[in-house]
Amino acid sequence: MVNVTIWNEHLHERRNEVVRKIYPEGIHGAIAKGLQGLGNFKIQTATLGDLEHGLSQAVLDSTEVLLWWGHLAHDQVSDAVVERVQLRVLSGMGLIVLHSGHYARVFKRLMGTFCSLKWREAGERERLWNLRPDHPILQGIPEYIELPQEEMYGERFDIPEPDELLMISWFQGGEVFRSACTWTRGHGRIFYFRPGHETFPTYHDPQILRILANACVWARQRVNLNVTQAPNRAPLEQL
Repeated sequence: MVNVTIWNEHLHERRNEVVRKIYPEGIHGAIAKGLQGLGNFKIQTATLGDLEHGLSQAVLDSTEVLLWWGHLAHDQVSDAVVERVQLRVLSGMGLIVLHSGHYARVFKRLMGTFCSLKWREAGERERLWNLRPDHPILQGIPEYIELPQEEMYGERFDIPEPDELLMISWFQGGEVFRSACTWTRGHGRIFYFRPGHETFPTYHDPQILRILANACVWARQRVNLNVTQAPNRAPLEQL
């Protein structure tokens, strides 16, 4: 069983009627519901408005992989939570960053770059090309996925060179984008996945949900190491 925590700002759904109709239980609720039946997951959710943003030390200690969706309030996430999540990733927890979470403070800190990009809201078609059908995250995914409407993200995407580039998006307006990338930071695995603009039903798409389910298994915590200490050790053999 994989212990999954889905974090979402949960602001758009409460402020925008269009978003509320698409995601009446919140983006986090839609992803949680969509993952059920796609794997052996124990899922909890957390939002910005919860105490400690729902990411207390106890919650993170019980989390093997954290999914993160944010947009409007990156600057409202506390320093304590950013540092707590960063340390858990370095210690072994997996992190899946979704769509506009590219600007999340914890993602930028782990990447060491601004993570900036081009964007356009025009409801255009997106085609995500599967570059690595052999990769565990893309198991069962066809040659490409086509979304009828999405927000455009375009290059240059200011990220460090990915360990693995899994998908490239083409948009109707002509841009392309590195839409599925992996990294390792410390002992934790990170997956960035681009689709998921709040005004389109992307997180109801079966192929998108399958990728997220696969990613939860791939990114799950494999070790839990204390990376904050540098102990002075006695020799194992007589000196």
